[in-house]
Amino acid sequence: MKGDGEAVLADGGVKSAQRALEILEVFARQRRPLALKEVLDELGYPASSGSALMKSLVIQGYLDYDRERRTYFPTMRLTKLGDWVPGVLFGDGPLLGTLEDLRRRTDLTVILAVQSDLHAQYVHVLHATEPTLHRVPPGTLRPLARSGLGLVLLSAKRDGEIERLRRRINAAGDDVGQTREDLMGRVNEVRARGYAFSRNTISPGVGILGAALPNGPFGRTFAVGVAGRVSDLEEKRDLIVDDLRAAIDRLA
Repeated sequence: MKGDGEAVLADGGVKSAQRALEILEVFARQRRPLALKEVLDELGYPASSGSALMKSLVIQGYLDYDRERRTYFPTMRLTKLGDWVPGVLFGDGPLLGTLEDLRRRTDLTVILAVQSDLHAQYVHVLHATEPTLHRVPPGTLRPLARSGLGLVLLSAKRDGEIERLRRRINAAGDDVGQTREDLMGRVNEVRARGYAFSRNTISPGVGILGAALPNGPFGRTFAVGVAGRVSDLEEKRDLIVDDLRAAIDRLA
């Protein structure tokens, strides 16, 4: 069993790692050189610890510091950390082109998701051209048993596996009290229709139409979703479902 000192050190290390990644995400959003104060103000970090983290990232070669302008900017070393992922995950096949074509045909946000433990995680997002629509970044997590794409991913599993996940979800407190009958009712509805239609589940006024993608990378099941205003999805539901199914057929 760890002593109190080791536990504190571990907790501090986890917090530092989280904050370092959040700092890098600020640059991904802003896409320009930033002063220390701009980064700390956006994240609400204390000046002392935030400054130390930024200096550490400079020393490790992930940020460059312009002493004259007193600004920071990511280095090319940072890009090397993940530049291999798209090629391994998506390969040279038609997946990315098909998703882009789906976004263009629907003019709505297109999302590719996969299960990450008890969540559906967005691994690729193509945003709609409408700038006022709710925007989500890659890496976003959604509850596996309550989100549209989560239900799509569950629908591809055996009933026994779904029940084991339901118990884990309830035990983790993510969806306390959800019964087997409730969850299987929604899963079976997705199975019967061949797609999920989630409305106002996570963000008010926003919904998603999604279906399972067969033969995903590494043998995993992926879900493809078209997200937008609930009113738009309901008005164009049949057309969107047709486009979604055509995209999945192309990839299958």
